[in-house]
Amino acid sequence: MHLVPPERAHQRPIDEHTVCHAIEGIGDPDRVRAWAERFALLADPGRLSLLLALYRAGPVAVSDLALATGIRDTAVSQALRLLRTSGAVQADKDGRVVRYRLRAPEIAELLEVLATHGSTPSPG
Repeated sequence: MHLVPPERAHQRPIDEHTVCHAIEGIGDPDRVRAWAERFALLADPGRLSLLLALYRAGPVAVSDLALATGIRDTAVSQALRLLRTSGAVQADKDGRVVRYRLRAPEIAELLEVLATHGSTPSPG
């Protein structure tokens, strides 16, 4: 059980190889936390709608995102602020208009899966 952290070494496994494979599959705890934060961004229907719109349409202004998603401008701005802070989107000034676009390639990959497999997820 070479991958078990010392603080858990006293626990007896049923299958040592399975435990090592499971630990290997989990990987770095910091990476797991980072992905959990990314998934939290996608867990809100409004934010997910904004991200899907940005994925499909490219750089889009706040008012156009509000129109496309049916979300009020102020709520769109608040969500975009959170998404920008997280590094998921980037704001680019185009004269007096600010357009948002996806910045995180790993989010784009997840959105591609959603867009490609457009069916509703089945319950666990």
